[in-house]
Amino acid sequence: MDKITIAIDGYSSTGKSTVAKKLASKLGYVYVDSGAMYRVVTLFAMRHQWVDDNHFDKDTLISRLEDIDLAFHFNSEVGFAEVYLNGENVEKEIRTLDVSSFVSQVAAVPEVRTFLVKKQRKLGEDKGVVMDGRDIGTVVFPNAEIKIFMTASEQVRAQRRYEELKARGDQISFDDVLNNVRERDHIDSTRKQSPLKRAEGAIDIDNSYLTEEQVFSEIMDLVQKAIGSKN
Repeated sequence: MDKITIAIDGYSSTGKSTVAKKLASKLGYVYVDSGAMYRVVTLFAMRHQWVDDNHFDKDTLISRLEDIDLAFHFNSEVGFAEVYLNGENVEKEIRTLDVSSFVSQVAAVPEVRTFLVKKQRKLGEDKGVVMDGRDIGTVVFPNAEIKIFMTASEQVRAQRRYEELKARGDQISFDDVLNNVRERDHIDSTRKQSPLKRAEGAIDIDNSYLTEEQVFSEIMDLVQKAIGSKN
């Protein structure tokens, strides 16, 4: 059976990764969390003190991009591939609000995007891939057979993110999370290179009031039709 490419774009905390993981598992496809890749670069910059609340040394980060060995390794205990930075599992560390606070400005650097888009295309060159992010359907895989654009209200997204962080034990306020969501939306949507936008031919899914299972079922129906049309 022919395999296809599934591109899922959308705003932060819309459940892109959750549904992408389930689709990949169901189909036996490779799952790639492109957002995790940008978070790894952000963590790398933070560890070297090239980005903080007061400055961002873009030039030094750009000059050191080739020092980043980024890889995904499947963890059977959790059921998905975790991300590694230079051989170290950083899956949990990249999900903190601290990293979230800087990831959009790091992702706006053209050289960073070029560096990671090349890696993303390599991961999906044989099809049979589900990738989620901000520019998968517009830049990385513009010819993907399935393109989804996920949205939800900012209040709903902030509440989801807040509950996720609290469950991890992070000491944060809802207002801080909401402000982070708004700031990331603005940066992602207004950056010059590869801004977040709906890809041509993408199907909109607003999951503000849909369950995970409803979203999965809706997208799975689209996938099965697309695969059926190729066979």
